[in-house]
Amino acid sequence: MSLTVLVPENDVVPPSADEPRTPQWTTPLDAEGLRSVLERIKNWKPLDVEEVFDDLDTAIGDQTPPVAVTDTLVDRLRGHLKQLSDIAVADEQYPPTAEMLQLVARGVPLREEREPADYRQAVGLARRLAFVTSDLVEELIEARYIKEAE
Repeated sequence: MSLTVLVPENDVVPPSADEPRTPQWTTPLDAEGLRSVLERIKNWKPLDVEEVFDDLDTAIGDQTPPVAVTDTLVDRLRGHLKQLSDIAVADEQYPPTAEMLQLVARGVPLREEREPADYRQAVGLARRLAFVTSDLVEELIEARYIKEAE
């Protein structure tokens, strides 16, 4: 009586001796790089287009933003503009339009501008940020990089 061994289809079978060997896989990042990626994933916040439009309305709507929210409004608008700028230039297969590049470039100094202590100047900064953000979000929606709020 002879014994027959059945090998399941998903069992690992070593390659034959004459088959070329593939190089062993190595990680593309070291431990510090992986930690950095993990932190970025943890801190990632998806784009909320409705929130962007709410903040735009607060900044450039019918009424001047209240003193109590001006500082946080400027910070949120900076964040929206940064996130939208990243979306505009993120994919090399779909390069940004000239208008998008111009808006991204206009936004950089505004995002880096120090927040003024004076309320009226802070409102001015919020409005300048809001106008650039508004134009950029509309460009991205028109180019179908993002979807409009429902």
